[in-house]
Amino acid sequence: MSDITPLRVIFLADTRPGHYHIAEGVIAALARLRPVDVTRIEVKRKWIVPTRWLRARINAKSFYPPRMLRMAYRIDAETLPEADLVVSAGGETHMPNICVTRLLDVPNIFCGSLLRGLEPDNFSLIISSYERDRGSERHLVVLKPSSIDPDALGRPATVPRFGPENHPQTLGLLIGGQAGRFRYRDSEWKDLLTFVAKVASAWGTRWLISTSRRTPDSVADRIAEMARDESVVAKFVDFRTAGPGTLPQIFANSDAIVCTEDSSSMISEAVSARLPVVGVSPRAARFTEDEQLYREFLMGNNWSRTIPIAELTPDSFAGALAEVEPLQENPLDALAQKLKARLPELL
Repeated sequence: MSDITPLRVIFLADTRPGHYHIAEGVIAALARLRPVDVTRIEVKRKWIVPTRWLRARINAKSFYPPRMLRMAYRIDAETLPEADLVVSAGGETHMPNICVTRLLDVPNIFCGSLLRGLEPDNFSLIISSYERDRGSERHLVVLKPSSIDPDALGRPATVPRFGPENHPQTLGLLIGGQAGRFRYRDSEWKDLLTFVAKVASAWGTRWLISTSRRTPDSVADRIAEMARDESVVAKFVDFRTAGPGTLPQIFANSDAIVCTEDSSSMISEAVSARLPVVGVSPRAARFTEDEQLYREFLMGNNWSRTIPIAELTPDSFAGALAEVEPLQENPLDALAQKLKARLPELL
């Protein structure tokens, strides 16, 4: 198959950015090897259809993909284009991924953890970021894929190390908010912003700060007030007016990133951008089992560290930075080569 012939990809996307951005990262890696022609189909399950019923039908001899696509996901099988590959991420895309794959008889890639009762052999390749999957023939264990290209951002090919003897000149701060089992007290937001001011005063470092859709208005208002002092805040990206898609400009101009621990996707994308990353967490913080495993994966590779907000000082932060070994390779190129080795018939 010619490597200039576009790879026709059906991209099944749910409504969660933390999921579909991962699938977009896989597609971006594929595009490093071969042109891609992507058809994106949004997946919205009818909630009256229980997961256990869907799982049972997938494994039944009478399984008929067009019926399940229509009944459970409002997808008309007759409208599906011809394709060479199906890609998806997130639990709600398990079943439609399998349906489309069996209907079109093409390979498929799923990103994430499998539902209980679903066997790996339903997928050609499963992209995982959990060490527990490393021994599986169907799994590829890597950093959660991101479509961010550090070379396109202008990130240095050789990433410097920072610490007590080498302070960063510009720091990025990515602020999330209440999510899942993460709850921030008002005093913790105050302590985080006090830390920002202390680092600026002690090191002469300037900050690039971005909020998110979860950031409380009161916190964003405080940052806007801080941003009046340009010796502390070089740039403030207020999500309320800027909207999504602003992180690349923070990544392009920062030496290192501080990120609230409630956002796995922001931490992953910062690591993918070849940046040293330090997560900060509130006292009321608890990960799901998968998230805990992923954070252990990141820290086990020395790509990130974490500090409770209550223990956050310029000295503790410098010590954590000294332990971080940021990526030196372009993760898109690295993933592309792994995909080529696992799916040679396509790439």
